[in-house]
Amino acid sequence: MRYTCELGPIAWAVTESDLSLTCPNCGNGENFLAKTLQMQLLRVTDGQLQPPQEEGRPALVEVLCDECDSTVDLDALDEVTRRELLATLGAR
Repeated sequence: MRYTCELGPIAWAVTESDLSLTCPNCGNGENFLAKTLQMQLLRVTDGQLQPPQEEGRPALVEVLCDECDSTVDLDALDEVTRRELLATLGAR
């Protein structure tokens, strides 16, 4: 199975053999869009913006089917699938 995740301008795919993620609306089991949110701490020192020094793990906001744009209910996923999805995204 191949999962494609698009995060803003970045797109990547993950292949997993035992991860079962399926759109309940159209049955798609291959391509999904993951919306994440990541916070970064910006500091201003002596009037100059400093590059981010701390960043947290992204929070998973929503998973959408790439075929029909339906929302995949994360609470309906089994614990193993949900944990694997979050680990694949590096999310919390």
